Amino acid sequence: MNEYERLISDDVASSAPVKDNLYIYGEHKNLTPQGLFFCVMVEETCKALGVEDIVAVVAVLAGQPVLSTRGKFGGATRGTSIASKVSRALFDYDFERNILPTLTNKSILMLRFRMVNNLGVFIGRWTPMVGWAIAAYDVVKISVLTILHYNQLVNPEDRINDATTGSFG
Repeated sequence: MNEYERLISDDVASSAPVKDNLYIYGEHKNLTPQGLFFCVMVEETCKALGVEDIVAVVAVLAGQPVLSTRGKFGGATRGTSIASKVSRALFDYDFERNILPTLTNKSILMLRFRMVNNLGVFIGRWTPMVGWAIAAYDVVKISVLTILHYNQLVNPEDRINDATTGSFG
Protein backbone atom coordinates (compact mmCIF):
# COMPACT_ATOMS: atom_id res chain seq x y z
CA MET A 1 0.00 0.00 0.00
CA ASN A 2 1.53 3.32 -1.06
CA GLU A 3 1.39 6.60 0.85
CA TYR A 4 -1.62 7.93 -1.07
CA GLU A 5 -3.60 4.72 -0.50
CA ARG A 6 -2.87 4.92 3.21
CA LEU A 7 -4.00 8.56 3.26
CA ILE A 8 -7.34 7.77 1.68
CA SER A 9 -7.95 4.51 3.45
CA ASP A 10 -11.70 4.00 3.77
CA ASP A 11 -11.32 2.21 7.09
CA VAL A 12 -14.06 3.79 9.21
CA ALA A 13 -12.23 3.01 12.43
CA SER A 14 -9.22 4.98 11.26
CA SER A 15 -11.30 8.14 10.83
CA ALA A 16 -13.06 7.98 14.17
CA PRO A 17 -12.69 10.87 16.61
CA VAL A 18 -10.05 10.29 19.27
CA LYS A 19 -10.56 12.90 22.01
CA ASP A 20 -10.94 16.65 22.25
CA ASN A 21 -12.17 16.74 18.64
CA LEU A 22 -8.93 15.29 17.27
CA TYR A 23 -9.16 12.68 14.54
CA ILE A 24 -7.17 9.85 12.97
CA TYR A 25 -7.29 9.52 9.19
CA GLY A 26 -5.16 6.76 7.70
CA GLU A 27 -1.67 7.23 9.14
CA HIS A 28 -2.38 10.80 10.23
CA LYS A 29 -3.07 11.17 13.92
CA ASN A 30 -4.28 14.02 16.10
CA LEU A 31 -5.84 15.89 13.19
CA THR A 32 -7.90 18.96 13.95
CA PRO A 33 -11.21 19.22 12.11
CA GLN A 34 -9.48 21.55 9.63
CA GLY A 35 -6.64 19.07 9.07
CA LEU A 36 -9.12 16.26 8.54
CA PHE A 37 -11.06 18.42 6.07
CA PHE A 38 -7.83 19.01 4.12
CA CYS A 39 -7.08 15.26 4.00
CA VAL A 40 -10.61 14.53 2.77
CA MET A 41 -10.34 17.26 0.12
CA VAL A 42 -7.07 15.77 -1.13
CA GLU A 43 -8.76 12.37 -1.36
CA GLU A 44 -11.81 13.68 -3.23
CA THR A 45 -9.61 15.71 -5.61
CA CYS A 46 -7.48 12.68 -6.41
CA LYS A 47 -10.61 10.58 -7.02
CA ALA A 48 -12.03 13.22 -9.35
CA LEU A 49 -8.87 13.67 -11.43
CA GLY A 50 -9.82 11.26 -14.17
CA VAL A 51 -10.25 11.27 -17.90
CA GLU A 52 -12.62 14.26 -17.80
CA ASP A 53 -9.90 16.43 -16.34
CA ILE A 54 -7.37 15.43 -18.95
CA VAL A 55 -9.91 16.35 -21.60
CA ALA A 56 -10.51 19.71 -19.90
CA VAL A 57 -6.80 20.55 -19.71
CA VAL A 58 -6.18 19.47 -23.32
CA ALA A 59 -9.19 21.47 -24.55
CA VAL A 60 -8.15 24.63 -22.71
CA LEU A 61 -4.53 24.41 -23.83
CA ALA A 62 -5.32 23.41 -27.43
CA GLY A 63 -7.60 26.43 -27.70
CA GLN A 64 -4.96 29.01 -26.81
CA PRO A 65 -3.68 31.16 -29.72
CA VAL A 66 -0.04 30.06 -29.58
CA LEU A 67 0.60 29.57 -33.31
CA SER A 68 1.63 32.51 -35.47
CA THR A 69 -0.68 33.51 -38.28
CA ARG A 70 -1.05 36.01 -41.07
CA GLY A 71 -1.86 39.63 -40.29
CA LYS A 72 -5.28 40.29 -38.83
CA PHE A 73 -7.54 43.28 -38.58
CA GLY A 74 -7.36 45.52 -35.53
CA GLY A 75 -9.17 44.17 -32.48
CA ALA A 76 -8.67 40.52 -33.45
CA THR A 77 -6.94 38.04 -31.18
CA ARG A 78 -3.34 37.59 -32.30
CA GLY A 79 -2.28 34.12 -33.42
CA THR A 80 -4.34 30.96 -33.82
CA SER A 81 -4.76 27.76 -31.83
CA ILE A 82 -3.98 24.13 -32.49
CA ALA A 83 -7.69 23.36 -32.05
CA SER A 84 -8.56 25.94 -34.69
CA LYS A 85 -6.02 24.58 -37.20
CA VAL A 86 -7.13 20.97 -36.69
CA SER A 87 -10.87 21.67 -36.70
CA ARG A 88 -10.59 23.85 -39.83
CA ALA A 89 -8.88 20.96 -41.61
CA LEU A 90 -11.32 18.30 -40.38
CA PHE A 91 -14.57 20.25 -40.52
CA ASP A 92 -14.10 22.56 -43.50
CA TYR A 93 -17.75 23.27 -44.21
CA ASP A 94 -19.09 26.73 -44.96
CA PHE A 95 -22.66 27.81 -44.35
CA GLU A 96 -24.17 30.43 -46.64
CA ARG A 97 -24.36 33.04 -43.87
CA ASN A 98 -22.56 33.82 -40.63
CA ILE A 99 -24.87 31.92 -38.28
CA LEU A 100 -22.48 30.33 -35.77
CA PRO A 101 -21.67 32.37 -32.62
CA THR A 102 -18.10 32.14 -31.34
CA LEU A 103 -15.93 33.72 -28.67
CA THR A 104 -12.22 34.52 -28.76
CA ASN A 105 -9.91 35.54 -25.92
CA LYS A 106 -10.59 39.21 -26.72
CA SER A 107 -14.30 38.99 -27.49
CA ILE A 108 -15.06 37.07 -24.28
CA LEU A 109 -13.74 39.98 -22.21
CA MET A 110 -16.34 42.22 -23.85
CA LEU A 111 -18.97 39.43 -23.88
CA ARG A 112 -19.30 39.99 -27.60
CA PHE A 113 -19.97 37.05 -29.89
CA ARG A 114 -18.32 36.91 -33.31
CA MET A 115 -20.46 35.24 -35.95
CA VAL A 116 -18.77 32.86 -38.42
CA ASN A 117 -19.93 30.65 -41.26
CA ASN A 118 -17.29 27.91 -41.08
CA LEU A 119 -17.99 24.84 -38.92
CA GLY A 120 -14.27 24.26 -38.26
CA VAL A 121 -13.78 27.80 -36.92
CA PHE A 122 -16.84 27.34 -34.70
CA ILE A 123 -15.55 24.07 -33.22
CA GLY A 124 -12.02 25.40 -32.78
CA ARG A 125 -13.16 28.49 -30.93
CA TRP A 126 -15.54 26.61 -28.60
CA THR A 127 -12.99 23.91 -27.69
CA PRO A 128 -11.38 25.84 -24.79
CA MET A 129 -14.80 26.92 -23.50
CA VAL A 130 -15.81 23.26 -23.20
CA GLY A 131 -12.58 22.62 -21.28
CA TRP A 132 -13.33 25.44 -18.83
CA ALA A 133 -16.88 24.12 -18.33
CA ILE A 134 -15.58 20.65 -17.49
CA ALA A 135 -13.05 22.12 -15.05
CA ALA A 136 -15.76 24.23 -13.33
CA TYR A 137 -17.97 21.15 -12.97
CA ASP A 138 -15.08 19.26 -11.38
CA VAL A 139 -14.47 22.03 -8.83
CA VAL A 140 -18.12 22.00 -7.73
CA LYS A 141 -18.22 18.19 -7.62
CA ILE A 142 -15.02 17.99 -5.53
CA SER A 143 -16.34 20.61 -3.10
CA VAL A 144 -19.69 18.89 -2.55
CA LEU A 145 -18.17 15.40 -2.20
CA THR A 146 -15.54 16.73 0.21
CA ILE A 147 -18.16 18.23 2.50
CA LEU A 148 -20.32 15.10 2.37
CA HIS A 149 -17.39 12.80 3.17
CA TYR A 150 -16.03 15.11 5.88
CA ASN A 151 -19.43 15.38 7.59
CA GLN A 152 -19.66 11.58 7.76
CA LEU A 153 -16.34 11.39 9.60
CA VAL A 154 -16.62 14.10 12.25
CA ASN A 155 -18.58 14.74 15.45
CA PRO A 156 -21.82 16.69 14.97
CA GLU A 157 -20.30 19.88 16.38
CA ASP A 158 -17.49 19.80 13.76
CA ARG A 159 -19.79 19.35 10.76
CA ILE A 160 -20.01 21.93 8.02
CA ASN A 161 -23.58 23.12 7.61
CA ASP A 162 -24.82 24.90 4.51
CA ALA A 163 -27.68 26.50 6.52
CA THR A 164 -30.35 24.51 4.70
CA THR A 165 -31.07 22.10 7.54
CA GLY A 166 -28.21 19.77 6.77
CA SER A 167 -28.57 19.15 3.05
CA PHE A 168 -24.85 18.36 2.93
CA GLY A 169 -25.26 15.62 5.51
